[in-house]
Amino acid sequence: MDKEVAAPHTPFSGRSLVVRIDHISISDARSTFIEDLHVLAESAVRTVVVAPDSLTAQELVRTVNRSTNVAVALSGADAALLPGAPGGLGRVQTGILVTLLDAGYLPVIEPTAFRAFGDDHPLIADDVAAAVAAALEAVRAIFFHAAGGVADPQTNAVIDELTPAEALALADDLQLAEDLRCAMRAAATGVRAGVPAAQIIDGRRAHATIVELLTARHIGTQVTGGIVLAA
Repeated sequence: MDKEVAAPHTPFSGRSLVVRIDHISISDARSTFIEDLHVLAESAVRTVVVAPDSLTAQELVRTVNRSTNVAVALSGADAALLPGAPGGLGRVQTGILVTLLDAGYLPVIEPTAFRAFGDDHPLIADDVAAAVAAALEAVRAIFFHAAGGVADPQTNAVIDELTPAEALALADDLQLAEDLRCAMRAAATGVRAGVPAAQIIDGRRAHATIVELLTARHIGTQVTGGIVLAA
């Protein structure tokens, strides 16, 4: 493990972090995500991962548990974690997450909503990550995207920081990829719900998950400065 990025204690120790991964970021040969998870655990950061689908969640759990037996896959039905509601997702039930985090486990969430009647139904992983981050009062929500952030329409340079309103306005630009627009909306929603900051980054970059948390560097696009809405 890279000793320069390892940090046994940080201002984020004891706080929750939610990371919405994508399949390419954890399967790419350049990815250090598994190593970053170990560093976060050593730094006492309470990490929750939201996968894009069940297969990716199960793949990540198997990969993590080959070196340390802490990863646990959760569907929306487990302890009614993600109850379905008209229009999508209801109020996140954090009990199982808090129990696992307190015991030192790494929850990996499959984005499915639990229905009292009928089968579970899929949810948008970005929306799940934003809702879970708000429910856990997470210090950050991180969204992996191959674009590495949001590009300025005029200069094509990655924008360093956006307010939620600015992110939502840019998310209406149909020239942007739909999955990036979805991540932007979720980042803005999470910040408006009380998460101090949300980042859109390229998860294939070395130590992308921990650069912002454990060093003075900043990558990708950060959404911050929202108004906290009442629960």
